[in-house]
Amino acid sequence: MSTTAPVRCCIVGGGPAGMMLGLLLARAGVPVTVLEKHGDFLRDFRGDTVHPSTLAILDEIGLRETFDKLPQRRVDHLAGIVAGREQQIVDFRGLEPYDYLALVPQWDFLDMLADAGRKLPGFDLRMRHQAAVLIGENGRTAGVRVKSPEGDYALRADLVIACDGRHSTLRESAGLKAREYGAPMDVLWFRMPRRESDPQDTFGVVDRGHMMVLLNRTDYWQVAFVVPKGSDAALRARSIDALRETVAQLAPFLADRRDAIESWDTVKTLEVQVDRLERWHAPGLLLIGDAAHAMSPIGGVGINMAIQDAVAAANVLAKPLRGGSAIDESLLARVQQRREWPVKVVQRVQIAMQKRLISRVLGQSGEPPRVPALLRFLLGFRTVRHLPARLFGYGLRQEHVHTDG
Repeated sequence: MSTTAPVRCCIVGGGPAGMMLGLLLARAGVPVTVLEKHGDFLRDFRGDTVHPSTLAILDEIGLRETFDKLPQRRVDHLAGIVAGREQQIVDFRGLEPYDYLALVPQWDFLDMLADAGRKLPGFDLRMRHQAAVLIGENGRTAGVRVKSPEGDYALRADLVIACDGRHSTLRESAGLKAREYGAPMDVLWFRMPRRESDPQDTFGVVDRGHMMVLLNRTDYWQVAFVVPKGSDAALRARSIDALRETVAQLAPFLADRRDAIESWDTVKTLEVQVDRLERWHAPGLLLIGDAAHAMSPIGGVGINMAIQDAVAAANVLAKPLRGGSAIDESLLARVQQRREWPVKVVQRVQIAMQKRLISRVLGQSGEPPRVPALLRFLLGFRTVRHLPARLFGYGLRQEHVHTDG
C-alpha cells in the first residue's frame, strides 16, 4: 500500500454533512480532501427534504439562487388523512424568512455543492475513494487507509472528520459506542405515477394498521409505506399484489395504477434506527451527521441536522485548521457541546411520536384511529401548527456561517 502526501483535513463521506463541511472549510481557506466511495450521487430514495434551516445556510454562502434553479417542489403545509378525515398538522405559512420546505433530489443538491467546491483551490473531492479503516499513531488518528480504482493507499491527515452515515465504517474502526433508542418501524420506498388531477398536497394517510406518506414530486409520488420493524422479509415472501391492494385502499385515486409497483425489486427498504454516540470525537477524529446520531425519518430532519452539524464544525475548526498546529481534542468536544442538545431534543420528540403514534397505528386492527378532540381543536389554530414547523424546519440553536469566505 502506497502513501500519498499528507493533508490538513480529510472528510470521509460525500453526503450532505461532508459536502457542506468541505465547501465551508475550502471557502475559509482550509485545504480539504473529501473521500466519497461512490462514483456519483445517484442513489434513489435518499432524504430529499431541504428545510428552512438549510435554506438560510444556502443564502449565507451565496448558493440560494443556484439552489432555486434545481428541480424542486415547495411545500408550505402538511396534512394527514386519518380514517378518511383530513387533518392539518404542520404549517409553514406565515413563518419568516422561509415559509416552506423544498423537496429536491439529493443528488442534485450534492452536485450543486460539489460544483461550488471545485471552483475553490483548496477543495479536493475524490470520487470512488473509500476510507476502509483509520490509521492510528501515538494514541490518535493520523489518517485513513483508502481503497480506490488506482489502488489502495494510506492518506495521512492532521484531522479526520467522519461523515460516512448511519452505518459508519470509521465509527466502528474507532470503537466509539452509540446508545440505541430503537424504532418500531421500517419504511418501504417506491414511486407511483402522478396525474395532474391527483391531490396537490404532500400528505400522510393513517388507517387501521397502516401508515403511508405521499410526497408530491410533480410528475410522480414518492411513497413512504411504514411497516412494523423487522417485517420486511415476511412481506417480501408474499405476492406484490398484497402491497398494491393496500396502497389502493389507503389512496383510492391510485387504484387504477397499482400495477406501477412492478415487483418487490422496485421497492427499497429503509431500516429505521435512532441512535447517538456518547462521544463524537477522539484525538484526531470527529464524527458528525448520521455517523454521530442516526435520526428517525419523522420530520425529514436528517439532511438538515447533518448540515447544521457541518456549519457548527466549520465555525469551530476553520481558523485552527488554517494554522499549522495540531488540532486539540477540546476543539472537537466544542462541536459536540454545541450540537448535542438540539439533537437530543429532536430525537426525544421523534421517539415519543414513534411510541405514542406509530406503534399504536401499526398495532391497530380493530377500531379506526382517530385524532383526540382536544388535539383536533388545537390544530385548528395556525399558531399551533407552527410549532412542529419551527421545531423540525428551523430547529433549535440554529447555526449560521461564521467562517471567512
